[in-house]
Amino acid sequence: AAMDRLLCGDVGYGKTELAMRAAFKAVAGGKQVAVLVPTTVLCVQHGRTFTERFADFPVTIEVLNRFRTTKEARDITARARTGRVDIIIGTHRLLSGDVGFKDLGLLIIDEEQRFGVEHKERLKKMRVNVDVLTMTATPIPRTLHMSLLGLRDISSLATPPLDRRSIVTTVTQYRPELIKKAIGRELNRQGQVFFLHNRVRTIEKKAWELSKLVPDAKLAIAHGQMSKSELEKAMIEFVVGKTDVLVCTTIIESGLDIPNANTIIINDADRFGLAELHQLRGRVGRYKHKAYAYMLLPATRSITPIAAKRLKAIEEYSHLGAGFRIALRDLEIRGAGNILGAAQSGHIQIVGYQMYCELLAEAVRKLKNEPSEPILTAVVDLGFAAYIPKNYIPISRHRMDVYRKIAVARNDEDLEQIRGELTDVYGPAPEEVGMLLESAELRIKASRHGIKSIVASEPNLVFSFDKDAAPDAQALLSKTTGKLRIAESNIAYLRLEKNYFEPKTLIIVLRKMLNC
Repeated sequence: AAMDRLLCGDVGYGKTELAMRAAFKAVAGGKQVAVLVPTTVLCVQHGRTFTERFADFPVTIEVLNRFRTTKEARDITARARTGRVDIIIGTHRLLSGDVGFKDLGLLIIDEEQRFGVEHKERLKKMRVNVDVLTMTATPIPRTLHMSLLGLRDISSLATPPLDRRSIVTTVTQYRPELIKKAIGRELNRQGQVFFLHNRVRTIEKKAWELSKLVPDAKLAIAHGQMSKSELEKAMIEFVVGKTDVLVCTTIIESGLDIPNANTIIINDADRFGLAELHQLRGRVGRYKHKAYAYMLLPATRSITPIAAKRLKAIEEYSHLGAGFRIALRDLEIRGAGNILGAAQSGHIQIVGYQMYCELLAEAVRKLKNEPSEPILTAVVDLGFAAYIPKNYIPISRHRMDVYRKIAVARNDEDLEQIRGELTDVYGPAPEEVGMLLESAELRIKASRHGIKSIVASEPNLVFSFDKDAAPDAQALLSKTTGKLRIAESNIAYLRLEKNYFEPKTLIIVLRKMLNC
């Protein structure tokens, strides 16, 4: 089967290097390679990187983007169709109808989340029998979720290159003196600064304000509405170090690699998504110098609770390799979205995230023709406290995580694994946690026998079961001590002595009954 692999590696971890090696293997095997990137600037940069890396080999590399004239583009596409181009690097221009290949073997997609749904539909047509390597620094929830569910393979680049350092991240209010100090510090060590202002309308005004703040710095402006030659000139002058401060929009977001730029200041940071902020921050700190990222909040506007959560997450996860965690956090803040369609925030609120994942995992199993596992939904309420005490797992997010794992456990092995993990990380489980795991075990066994609920209501244990499971459940109940009364076809009352309602005894009785 064709490969469909998602490569998660944090910003600057060397994904491009892996992509180049994969491309080399494909070309050596006589296939063509298409590299799809989200922005023109990145396209130019990748073109340069690939050309330098492949300089000693007879490999034809072409770049297709809006800097190409119509005539050049026509020539490149014609040569690609006849197999005379080995590697073609392009923006979504690659997805146009006039681009074809003689024998495409590998498709590399950089930063998949930057492509719209309609681009992805066109991509699906391209990738029928083609190996696909998707690279992302922050796997957006949908992409991450599909990997977690097993719709694609996932590889994670876990170690940073040597000498890579984490980025000092500060979330603070917009203050001119802070900006002046940050730019001054960077220029004093012969560095360069990105100042991100994502409003084309007011970018000139902002650049003028900055020129007043730091009069001796050379400023340049870069945004997507400039003419392509101006933009290219501004970017290249910054790359070669002729300008000190680049006042720009998110045109710099993906993959831009400028070793000398190690401070980024993001204006109105609350207006960006989590993945985007992480991407932008990744433009700095790519080499040996300590890098700084300032997320500025507006002095006048109040920020939304969701934006506050995002900024807290970005500040919290400033260490190397945070991208994967950020995506998981994003999944929590925003929900997984409608995986199969255009809407990124689906109907999770209605069924709850857990149930949504269960249903989805079930659907994936069906598509793969794997045996379907029923969702275990029995309710066991024995009237005693089964919970995780705060002094055992102090961080609420970790507690919720363990509750979730217990809720989706499908068999005794799963529960044993959870018990082992808890002991390893937090020490021996206290009695309440033991009870929680015992209840989960009873829940799993009860579900297998078609029992929907077991509720302790002294002096009875009340069982309800599926109608079609009634004979089996009644046979089970009749084995036990106590007086059995079947009220309706699917509800049974088991009267027990008072001393049986002590938690441990109750668990032993039920275990015996459900032949645990």
